[in-house]
Amino acid sequence: MVNFSDYVVYVDESGDHGLQSIDPNYPVFVLAFCIFEKRSYIEHLVPELQRFKFRHFGHDQVILHETDIRKDRHDFAFLKDKKQKQAFIDELTGLMQEAPFALISSVIRKADYCQRYPEPGNPYHVALTFGLERIYYYLRRHGQSDARTHIVVEKRGKREDDELELEFRRICDGANYRQRELPFELVFADKKSNSAGLQLADLVARPIGLHVLRPEKQNRAFEVLQEKFYQSGNGNREGWGLKIHP
Repeated sequence: MVNFSDYVVYVDESGDHGLQSIDPNYPVFVLAFCIFEKRSYIEHLVPELQRFKFRHFGHDQVILHETDIRKDRHDFAFLKDKKQKQAFIDELTGLMQEAPFALISSVIRKADYCQRYPEPGNPYHVALTFGLERIYYYLRRHGQSDARTHIVVEKRGKREDDELELEFRRICDGANYRQRELPFELVFADKKSNSAGLQLADLVARPIGLHVLRPEKQNRAFEVLQEKFYQSGNGNREGWGLKIHP
């Protein structure tokens, strides 16, 4: 029987990983990894998210997308009412605060990255390497480094998915800082998948990018996330749970 890990990881991104044209308003690529202990995920996050959806929509088929919520569109058009939106955001922020997960994120500053490296690699692949290395350290701390852990990502398209799977296998086969095999398995989920973990990962990615770009600006969502980041024994999150490159 396969020795499955007690943990599962959900991944989402914010920003475009392309380097040909860099958006001056959001010149970063963010990859967010939400690590859940499976029992807590089943017993806490899933039912709480279901209750949240039933309260606000009357059913649980709505998929929470940060962009749609921010722009008050599609299922979230009712949020054009400022009072309703504030109540919705307050409750969603509280849900994120109470959700039992650890956070690891890689942020690539694209302009600086291109300046430093004459032939820069794919920012998604670079961010993935940083993230997987740190997930391994987190699992090792929790006695799970030898068990098989599933890393769940959204499908993006056949070519991109094939490239990602190839890079993922390369990293796990030893192309990482420790040059050791990582016992991870990649799972592709449909974009319409009503996964609580993927929806949470979608909600946390952009606030991280905004904090890196404008750390002086108030960012309520990031304030909630600060305590979620994987930290060193001395309480440092940068370089551990939050990797900013370069």
